[in-house]
Amino acid sequence: MISINDVAERAGVAISTVSKVINNYPYVSEATKKKVRDAIRELNYIPNTVAAALSSKQNGRAAILVSLSDKTQAIDEITMQYLSGALNMALELNVEIITFFQSMISHMTPEEMTRYFKSQNISGLIICGMSKNNEYLTQLVDSGEFKCVVVDAPMTNIMTSSIGVDNVMAQYDVAKKTILENTCKRVLYIAGKKDSYVTDERIQGMIKLKDELGLTMMIRYGDDSELKARNIAFKYAKNKDVVVCGSDLMAIGAMNALTEMDIFRPVCGFDGITLMGYVGKQMNTVRQDFYNIAANAVKELKYLLDGGEGRRIDLEHSIVKLYYLDIIK
Repeated sequence: MISINDVAERAGVAISTVSKVINNYPYVSEATKKKVRDAIRELNYIPNTVAAALSSKQNGRAAILVSLSDKTQAIDEITMQYLSGALNMALELNVEIITFFQSMISHMTPEEMTRYFKSQNISGLIICGMSKNNEYLTQLVDSGEFKCVVVDAPMTNIMTSSIGVDNVMAQYDVAKKTILENTCKRVLYIAGKKDSYVTDERIQGMIKLKDELGLTMMIRYGDDSELKARNIAFKYAKNKDVVVCGSDLMAIGAMNALTEMDIFRPVCGFDGITLMGYVGKQMNTVRQDFYNIAANAVKELKYLLDGGEGRRIDLEHSIVKLYYLDIIK
């Protein structure tokens, strides 16, 4: 049986170095990593943690990958709802699930991610907050090494399901309600991040509405930032009839700018975060049930692990105004 000693000897390094490469420790040179990986591949070596998992009768574990915001804690409400929904459903379905933050694996290649997850007996992934420019994570999903459920990213194949609300129609619905209620024609649309899948889909919803109602529309990117949306509103909102925002945080920023300018323009958001209930002027928003989305993601992952094929799942959304008395306990 091939051992870690054999790998170290083949690569010409210490046993501790092999262990560091297997477990993705930092500060190991790329040249050393290559020698160790080449030796592992040539010898067909399986780390002990993987061998033990493969020889056990337990099913593989699942991992949920989430991304924390480095700008504001308000968005972390969404992350915590994802975690709560996923962990509670995993407990109900007797699925072992562990949590990873995407920052923990951002430095890894797809091959390194694969070894890292397999070393912990992970056979299924739930990925929240995946961006278009995350090339390595996209390659990992496309590799077929793991059953995957991606939240709010239009990626499906035989091993991968996509789950979330229909962002095109949700953006269309909340904007149409706000525009028709206020008889608006000139629209300022503040979109989210350019590298976000949901931003593209929500813009599609706005273009569909613009064409249907014969609107004029200016699109600016607010990067899901309250401050950027505030500055955009200061610059452009005076000459528009309505401000439609691709997130609640941006809607709050836009509304604060309008208040400071002492002008009224209807504003609507997207997400339904609790903070919207504390805004002085209630705004239409799309309420997503992030807890339910994550719970259904766990159900879908179990379906895949049990032999099901990947598919697109659109969950229901609702258009609401959040009031203070509705959110306090």
